Amino acid sequence: MREHSLSVNDLIWPIFIVEGENQRVAISTMPGVFRYSIDQAIIEVKKAYKLGIPAIAIFPVTDTALKDEMGTEALNPDNLICRACRALKTEVPNIGLITDVALDPYTSHGHDGLLRDGAVVNDETVAVLCKQAVVQAIAGADVIAPSDMMDGRIGAIRSALDEAGFCDVQIMSYAAKYASGFYGPFRDAVGSSTALKGEKHTYQMDFSNGNEALREAELDIAEGADMLMIKPGMPYLDVLYRIKQAFLMPTFAYQVSGEYAMIEAAVAAGFMERDKVVLESLTAFKRAGADGILTYFAIRVAELLSKK
Repeated sequence: MREHSLSVNDLIWPIFIVEGENQRVAISTMPGVFRYSIDQAIIEVKKAYKLGIPAIAIFPVTDTALKDEMGTEALNPDNLICRACRALKTEVPNIGLITDVALDPYTSHGHDGLLRDGAVVNDETVAVLCKQAVVQAIAGADVIAPSDMMDGRIGAIRSALDEAGFCDVQIMSYAAKYASGFYGPFRDAVGSSTALKGEKHTYQMDFSNGNEALREAELDIAEGADMLMIKPGMPYLDVLYRIKQAFLMPTFAYQVSGEYAMIEAAVAAGFMERDKVVLESLTAFKRAGADGILTYFAIRVAELLSKK
């Protein structure tokens, strides 16, 4: 009589990539999650693919020396994320590669866009994001996922990809990305927390707003988004449900770093059983309408599901 079920096909595994070789660096704020050098990432992604996980989302940990005010390293065709894409496509050709389009991993100020007089400038940022998307597509990305929340970037990126001959590269729009307190461990993981100057409230969404999420999603669909992302996940199940019901588009949820860290902290304290609450939380995303879920528990859940 179960109305909704969770399968390995619903899982997308976010993975952090660092420079070097034979690197497997633990993240203190996310127990059980690591930063991998490319060679180690290949090993782990092969395991994920063998378990049936269909796609991974890659996030770079950029060396501080490579960061600047303009996020120049984002456009380097030999940057860390591009090298990772090429290597993974060679070694695990059939897994889907989702790459993040935003400047915060590359800017010395930690913001997703370019700054002028301390404020993020929209149109100039969009022009850079288009170039970043094309660079990632050339490297082998299957899905471009703009998480920057600039206005008009979906249409501009779609045009840039098409003009560069990447008509089949899809766009997963972070249509409703909230200015949330749940991102802290992620920012530690990619090294942007200490760099960030100020807040991101001027371009990410106010967590008090629900109707705005529908307007943002509608605009992104009109501009050519192939799928939509809601972020964070659990605190925004209502938004996920409303967007799915309104547009019937492929819609995804991101169980973000803070959600992961809370579960792990509760488990470590003996307050909850990890496997039970993880499966329950992910099924809640499915019940709310998610067609796929980005979760740091993807490997663990895939292993659990394989035993059923």
